[in-house]
Amino acid sequence: MQNLVYWQLVTKMVTFTRLCQWLCLILLMLLKTECTDKVNITFLKSAVTKGAVCLDGSPPAYQLDEGFGDGVDKWLIHIQGGGWCESTESCLLFVNKTNGVGSSKLMNKFRFSGVFSKKQSQNPGFYNWNRVIMRYCDGASFTGDVEKLTLGARIFNAIMKELLAKGLNHASNALLTGCSSGGLAAILYCDKFRAMLPETSRVKCVPDAGYFVHVKDISGKYHFQKFFNKIIKLHNSKINLPSSCTSKMKSGLCFYPQFILPEIKTPVFVINSAYDSYQVQNILAPEEADRYDSWSACKLNTSNCSRTQLMKLYGHYSKRTLNALCIVHPNIDRASKILVFFSDFRSDFIKALRSGMGRSKFNSTSRGLFINSCYSHCQTGFQASWLGAAASKLDNMAIAEVVSDWFYERNTTQLIDHQHIMPQQC
Repeated sequence: MQNLVYWQLVTKMVTFTRLCQWLCLILLMLLKTECTDKVNITFLKSAVTKGAVCLDGSPPAYQLDEGFGDGVDKWLIHIQGGGWCESTESCLLFVNKTNGVGSSKLMNKFRFSGVFSKKQSQNPGFYNWNRVIMRYCDGASFTGDVEKLTLGARIFNAIMKELLAKGLNHASNALLTGCSSGGLAAILYCDKFRAMLPETSRVKCVPDAGYFVHVKDISGKYHFQKFFNKIIKLHNSKINLPSSCTSKMKSGLCFYPQFILPEIKTPVFVINSAYDSYQVQNILAPEEADRYDSWSACKLNTSNCSRTQLMKLYGHYSKRTLNALCIVHPNIDRASKILVFFSDFRSDFIKALRSGMGRSKFNSTSRGLFINSCYSHCQTGFQASWLGAAASKLDNMAIAEVVSDWFYERNTTQLIDHQHIMPQQC
């Protein structure tokens, strides 16, 4: 009897041990899969002697996941976002940020997902390309040129020189992308990027959440423009902005794509949300314009918005649309339907977008649009929004599908979401 109990215990222990082994193996496989999505950082130490350095003097950096198959001569260069610093004090804060946007010493590896993924099922148009993330650390969209502070323009040139030597100079196809302040950089450097590559190459640019608009805020003023003015002055960015713009207007306005895009010759596809969360929080309702802090809760979650705030966001709609809005959102009552507000952000955003696109000398097939209603900022680097979540799709097409069709000239697409009158959680 004792032997029987003994062998039963042994059997249970063996079974438990095998179960643990299987669980450990599965865990290791998951960890290995996660790690394969992370690409090593290359620190460009040779660029330091040429003055191409981050805000703290550390070397610039990039991540490169090499292409394979028929993608070995195709390149996707992505400029990371990270905001801007407009004063010496704010730049010092950037240096100490743990996400490394001011110093390569603090940079962590980015996981390559969304438009960076090497899996065909997740990134059908660009999965086997050489995919590069140019790491952001200058605080001025790579436009700075001030000794002992910021030399972002030199960083862009240094990394491009390195990549050209690695095969970019023989690219058959090339795409310059960027997110947020990096998306703005992708617009600013679009024609320069084109000029660096062979004339026979197909070269295009896709800024993501980089179309910052010049519109009035809730106080009726342009507080955000003052912020851009300070950035350009501190970093001496004017010399690296398009002369076609700076020769016509103040340099501070030449950080706004609506004034830059009309002169860009290279094909551009704009990805943005009409309710871009950063722009709602900083252009529509910046702290300087919100004297009584009445927008804080609304900016964090649109379900907290008052009827007046919602109307400022949603814009001027037909009677039928407003009746529907009253039903689906409890914070809007019938009296709101007759109110007219000057700060109609969505409407102003679309007007600024059409202004930049419509007045372009190089319009038609060279310009693409994907403007959804997600209350978010940057979408191409996230798998769910790049090729997945239904909420981020337009005409039942994901961003990945539309951009790929546009790049390969299978279809010319300019999509703007007119179905949703409220910001969507995507």
